[in-house]
Amino acid sequence: MSDLKTDLAALKLEREPESRGAGRLVGWLVVFLLLGGAGYGGWKWFTREVPLEVQTATVTERAAGTQAAVLNASGYVTARRRATVSSKITGKVIEVNVEEGMAVKEGQVLARLDDSVPRAALALAEAQAEAARHGVQENEARLAQARVTLGRVSQLLKDGIMTQNDVDQAKLDVDATTARIASLKQQINVADQQVALQKTSLDDTVVRAPFSGMAVTKDAQPGEMVSPVSAGGGFTRTGICTVVDMNSLEIDVDVNESYIGRVKPGQKVTAILDAYPDWQIPAHVITTIPTADRQKATVQVRIAFERTGARALDPRILPDMGIKVTFLKDPD
Repeated sequence: MSDLKTDLAALKLEREPESRGAGRLVGWLVVFLLLGGAGYGGWKWFTREVPLEVQTATVTERAAGTQAAVLNASGYVTARRRATVSSKITGKVIEVNVEEGMAVKEGQVLARLDDSVPRAALALAEAQAEAARHGVQENEARLAQARVTLGRVSQLLKDGIMTQNDVDQAKLDVDATTARIASLKQQINVADQQVALQKTSLDDTVVRAPFSGMAVTKDAQPGEMVSPVSAGGGFTRTGICTVVDMNSLEIDVDVNESYIGRVKPGQKVTAILDAYPDWQIPAHVITTIPTADRQKATVQVRIAFERTGARALDPRILPDMGIKVTFLKDPD
């Protein structure tokens, strides 16, 4: 019986190590809780709300409806002064002095044509005028001689040496020479007019800017033929370049005829270019074109950009740009 108790005692489990491991786990848990509490307290301290000074602002009440939109439309930027510069005569281009994007002044030389033929014609006209002047001088000398002869014959007629027929012949020479001089003076006048005409033709070989602006296209090169009219098929140009007056830019929009009654001259407008959607440009209505498009049922409206005095328009505004406009209600 004693052996049985001894065996049972040997099979008994020892619980002391388990209790010792559990105590260690509880200790670590307490440490983690303390560290977490300290971290949370520090976070609350650094993120605490600091009282801010309250600032007051004056609120201004704006009249209702002063900026209300009454109509929206879309259109394009257009130039009132735009010209395709060409020559007055048909000729070969020998020089082009303009490039796209170049600013030009009124009267500036844009191109030159071959002037060999007009220059030769001018030289011929000047020579003809000079020959007519020499002819006048020669006949004036003959007229002086004829008058002296007439005087002598008249005196000899009184002395009975010459006959009346001789006197009449001397008078005829004087009258004929006088008429010849008058004719030559008319020829001088014609020759001078011919010289002026040839000078004009020579000047037409120089193409100048009709007004100050910006060259937006270059349509001809040296060696090409240009003509004021379409001739020679595709081998003849009809222009040298296109010049636009950037200060004449405005907006053209088409408004549905059902809403044209909302548009008035001088009405304030806000314009926004498609290229710069965040830029609002102040403008105003110039006029309404007094005709309608029966196919689109629209009426064209001209709008001007607002500017002070002679101040130039913003260089970001370019011809043919798409633009959207908002017509504003008149202030109450």
